[in-house]
Amino acid sequence: MPHKKRVHEKPKNMKKTMRQLLSYMAPYKWGFLIGIVCAVASVAIAVIGPKITGDIITEIADGFMNKVQGIGGIDFDAIQKTCAILLAIYAFSAGMEYAQSFIMATVSNKIGYRLRREMSEKIDRLPFSYFDTHSRGDVISRFTNDIDTMVQSLNQSLASMISNVVRIVGYLWMMLSISWQMTLLALLIIPLSLFGVVFLMKNSQKYFLSQQTSLGLLNGHIEEMYGAHEIVTAFNGQQKSVDQFETYNDQLYRSAWKSQFLSGLMQPLTMMVGNLGYVGVSILGGYLVLHQVIAIGDIQSFITYTRSFTQPINQIAQSMNMLQSTMAAAERVFGFLNEAEVLPDTSDPVPVSFEGKSLIQGQVAFENVRFGYTPDKTVIRDFSMFVKPGQKIAIVGPTGAGKTTIVKLLMRFYELNGGAIYIDGHDTRTFTRKDLRSLVGMVLQDAWLFEGTIRDNLKFGNPDASEAQMVKAAQMAHVDHFIETLDHGYDTVLGEGSSNVSQGQRQLLTIARAFLSDPKILILDEATSSVDTRTEVLIQKGMDALMEGRTSFVIAHRLSTIRNADAILVMNEGDIVEIGNHDALMKRDGFYTKLYNAQFSSEEE
Repeated sequence: MPHKKRVHEKPKNMKKTMRQLLSYMAPYKWGFLIGIVCAVASVAIAVIGPKITGDIITEIADGFMNKVQGIGGIDFDAIQKTCAILLAIYAFSAGMEYAQSFIMATVSNKIGYRLRREMSEKIDRLPFSYFDTHSRGDVISRFTNDIDTMVQSLNQSLASMISNVVRIVGYLWMMLSISWQMTLLALLIIPLSLFGVVFLMKNSQKYFLSQQTSLGLLNGHIEEMYGAHEIVTAFNGQQKSVDQFETYNDQLYRSAWKSQFLSGLMQPLTMMVGNLGYVGVSILGGYLVLHQVIAIGDIQSFITYTRSFTQPINQIAQSMNMLQSTMAAAERVFGFLNEAEVLPDTSDPVPVSFEGKSLIQGQVAFENVRFGYTPDKTVIRDFSMFVKPGQKIAIVGPTGAGKTTIVKLLMRFYELNGGAIYIDGHDTRTFTRKDLRSLVGMVLQDAWLFEGTIRDNLKFGNPDASEAQMVKAAQMAHVDHFIETLDHGYDTVLGEGSSNVSQGQRQLLTIARAFLSDPKILILDEATSSVDTRTEVLIQKGMDALMEGRTSFVIAHRLSTIRNADAILVMNEGDIVEIGNHDALMKRDGFYTKLYNAQFSSEEE
């Protein structure tokens, strides 16, 4: 289950996150600049609209009064020309706004594309220890929810904030051109609005980060429970799963409710203050019209500006609100990208092949290896072993003795805390990871197959293998007959989680995949644990043929399967307690004998 986290978690380093976000925006600065220019042009020209509308109203009012007094009438030609200018202004503004939307959407999604690509590449460089402490759902949430939040914010909030600043400046300029007295009254509402906005922003940031964190926990739980739906049902864990879901859902509800509630207060607060200013401006405007300080159309224009003046303030507040959510999401994304990576490959690697021929014989040596998954708990204390090329080494011991850890260290899934591992006398750190792992074929207890054809799954470790080689590998794993009985044979598509084949059949396919990779070193970690006894005997024959001439490490709980091993390493609590072949260990009557007798005592009786 994912670890619980505090609900009210504050950003660790907002300035660092902002600097990193700006660095990702830098390659697209011209796109952002053009988009912002279009937004500014759209707003700047549209700001003139209410003033022209006021001029039309003034023209109509003056014409009407002239007609009443018998000294003239309404000049419809002038009104028509003014309306045409007004229409052209709004059309140009709409065109600029369309261009801005197109450019910003393109640029922001390119940034999202780049972030997802870099995160995908980052996964391959992260140590296995990272995934020991982070749930898959949390990682997926960073790829999806957090990046989507960033893209939407860059697309909408950035241009919106700039354009709204221009609106405020433009409205203020036009208001001053009409009446400085009315403008002064209108400006009295700004400090009150800003005070409320700043107060709400300051108190809502922690809830936005908590919302993103809780969302990651919830997604992780859902992904985990859905993936293990059958196990949860078999062990009647539905209620426990629901209870855990309710806990995470409640955390998300409380953080989301508080963040949305506080952000939602911004609009009614600014609207209320704006309405107060609107009332005052209407009263003062009427007074100025009566004293012929301004025209009657100007008061209509000013009222429009006054009502519109608070809208950009409100929208800036909402943009700031969105940017807060963006910073919380960006902190999680950049936190992932800034995670410590595995040590880089050596710049002068040992070659493993020359002109298509392998240079590696398969000699393996462990020298005083020490390792622990966490600094405070050592799993392997002082492990040393020498394996000649082509030897079959069995590793046995109770659960938790460190058997699987040994082969993970050989594959360099984890870095050693001390000591060294050698292949043909070369430290494994002098190989590139790609070359090192190309030397090793591995079959684990958990049979993993991806969604695709059986052919694709078998060739996963050796894409260049021929059809004949693939069929031969399937025959050696005794899975060829099963494949041929399927309607589409090797082109049969395995569903998600390969749920359309049995566990035993999945394991046979993974064994065939290891056969096809033709490795110098073979690792079999309980490779026959999910097959029946008859099939196990057949697979054992195939494995014996496969292991001929190859260095092999066999981890087995069924001790009957490793009696013919060249050497059996008996491990307990991270140390080798006994070593020898089966007969020698049985004569010693030590730890191995107790394991063997405990497993077969019922049969002997």
